[in-house]
Amino acid sequence: MARWHSDPMVTNETPDQVTFGAPPRDTRQRRAVLAALGQTGSFRSAQAIHASIRQTGEKIGLATVYRALKMLSDAGEVDVVRDDAGEQLYRRCGTSHHHHLVCVACGTAVEVESAPMERWAVKVGEAHGFSDVWHSLEVFGTCASCAGDAERAAGDRAR
Repeated sequence: MARWHSDPMVTNETPDQVTFGAPPRDTRQRRAVLAALGQTGSFRSAQAIHASIRQTGEKIGLATVYRALKMLSDAGEVDVVRDDAGEQLYRRCGTSHHHHLVCVACGTAVEVESAPMERWAVKVGEAHGFSDVWHSLEVFGTCASCAGDAERAAGDRAR
């Protein structure tokens, strides 16, 4: 599943230097992308988002979906992770600095904040003579629902 998190904090800039741009212009296409992202708490591919929008009858091109996702990501309205194959997956998230706990089976993600992690990152940086330390962290596992599905499937195979 997802390997790393990409948000406006993941740049060559320090957190003090990162500024979110002005909110993307409100267009029909961006509203459709945001609506599709709002349908689930999982990270989804641009193709899946495009297909979801098209199922509503909205006429939108895949390139437009990619552009909207890029602008929404740059504005801090969408988080991006990469899966094992390197494909970018998108999810609507809060704009404050946070981390994700991501299910490797279904892609469900939970936003988590961790003051101890923030302090640890600064402490490690300082211990090695670094300043303006920032980080990106994703935690992966299997959600309770998927773990239950796997246990049921294993039981069915045993019969």
